[in-house]
Amino acid sequence: MESEHNDPNAAEAIATSNPTQSMSEAVEHRQRRERELASLYATARALTALGDVDTVLSSIVRHAHELVGTDVTYLSVFDDPHSQLTLRAVEGSLSPEFRTAHVPGNTGVGGRVVESQSAFWVRNYLTDDTLMHDAGFDAVLRAEGIVALLGVPLRDGTRVFGILYAADRVERPFDIDEVALLSAFADHAAIALQNARLYEESTQALKDLQDAYATIERSAAVHEALTRVVLTGGGAREVAHLLVASLGGRVAIYDRDDHLLVTTDNVRGKADAPSDGLSDALSDSRRTGRCATVQDGDAAPLPQFHSLVAILAGDTYLGAVVLSHLHTPSAVEQRTLERASQILGLMTLKQNAVVEAEERVRGELLTEVITTVRPIPAELAARAASRHVQVEMFTALVVAEGVSRRSLDLTRRLHTFSAEWSGLAGEYFGVATMLIVTDDLDGAAAAIQRRLRATLHEPILVCATPITGLNESLTRPFTIASRCLKILRASGIDDRGTTSAHLGLYATLFDPARAEDLTTLLADNIGELIDYDTRRGTDLVGTLAAYFENSANLTKTSKALHVHMNTLIKRLDRVSAVIGEQWQQPDNALSLQVAVRLHSLTSVLGSSPAN
Repeated sequence: MESEHNDPNAAEAIATSNPTQSMSEAVEHRQRRERELASLYATARALTALGDVDTVLSSIVRHAHELVGTDVTYLSVFDDPHSQLTLRAVEGSLSPEFRTAHVPGNTGVGGRVVESQSAFWVRNYLTDDTLMHDAGFDAVLRAEGIVALLGVPLRDGTRVFGILYAADRVERPFDIDEVALLSAFADHAAIALQNARLYEESTQALKDLQDAYATIERSAAVHEALTRVVLTGGGAREVAHLLVASLGGRVAIYDRDDHLLVTTDNVRGKADAPSDGLSDALSDSRRTGRCATVQDGDAAPLPQFHSLVAILAGDTYLGAVVLSHLHTPSAVEQRTLERASQILGLMTLKQNAVVEAEERVRGELLTEVITTVRPIPAELAARAASRHVQVEMFTALVVAEGVSRRSLDLTRRLHTFSAEWSGLAGEYFGVATMLIVTDDLDGAAAAIQRRLRATLHEPILVCATPITGLNESLTRPFTIASRCLKILRASGIDDRGTTSAHLGLYATLFDPARAEDLTTLLADNIGELIDYDTRRGTDLVGTLAAYFENSANLTKTSKALHVHMNTLIKRLDRVSAVIGEQWQQPDNALSLQVAVRLHSLTSVLGSSPAN
């Protein structure tokens, strides 16, 4: 069946079997051939001037339809090599289904064309049982009414990448002229189609190159703008708004403690802190120094993507910048974010250097103000005034201490709001200290403690003491305030803002001026016990401290001391032997309890500059 359908000699024999063919018919045939060749040449020239692939495909089919004159002309190409033929262009079809037809590449006329890499035709496709049929495509051809079908290959070397078809709605053979004409046209069309593909690829490559150049230009502009922010003294807010203008989305910038510094509000949703769902991304970025992205799938109405870059200076973590967007950032956008984090790192280092220099100057100034005997010399007053500080007006000294914070962190926070109390903040003997002007010492101590606790997010102790002496230095108020902090912490208090006035019971401990009073009090009440413990290596004073702390309950005291009841009783009997039986009488027990308590607190005070 196949050889019969494709035998050119058979077709030619049909054309020449009539011995009565006239000379005029031969002339007419020659003229028709000349017109076809002229049309083919003109069509080939027209195809070489075309651009994109779809336009070329449509033009191929249109010109082939006009040249061959069949009812339907269409072109199919392989999606993948020899996998499936997909119809890409058609002329003369009637049914919409035909325009979207697919057929396996190894079936039908197409399969034979691929196998032989040459033209193939059939008189009646649907009744030809020598072909491998596809039921779906047969139904499409039946609906279109196609009967006779001719296919010629579109080749790229030895590879068949498509097939050009000519079809009629009546059963008939295709003569050699039609096959040759369509084959010649397909060869020209294949070249034109390959050129169109190359043209399309080169056009896309040019567009990609232009896009890449535009991206580089845009990236360079952002980098220039970021550099300008640094040179003009800008800060994190300017960087955040610059990133939003360049990348869109919302930007949040955090400090080294993951506290929010700046956020933009042009995208719905909250600003997630690095410690709030972004800890893994932060860890990755801190390890690699690159951008890390996570998806927030629960965000409404669309999921958000959070791209985080840690702000680093060597191994030091200075904070993080987070870009939140409705799409994943491109590689260029990620590099832009990384570049911004580097700029923020430089800005942070610069700001830290300025702050540290100012802190050093203010710390030196604070030290001089504290240690200088009143009245303040004019030169020192003038230096303080240059920083808008009136040292003669100070009425109180405040010290602060955190559970785990360095005193430097507390000092920096005190700096930020010292102006509200016309104050001067700095470190003195490793303690965060501030001199302030206030008429309400209790209120000031409480307010400062609240402010520090709110910004540092941990328990803070603050103690304030008034400045009263006019002809002495401020070392005594500092000693009083710093000792009060130690007494509070020894008493189990670690989160309070108070004044030394509320610790009057312990005045002999924290006030250097009353050191002799403390010595006399201890000697009068427990001096003999202290001497006994020193000579014998015992701890009778400690036993009394536990006894009083447990409200004179022997059972609780023995458990607290981890000793047997008999041992405790023997120790208390020894106390009676040293200081007399009268120590358990109510009047004597009160003074003894105070003395024991004060003695136990002396060990936590340590040394101070006023000792």
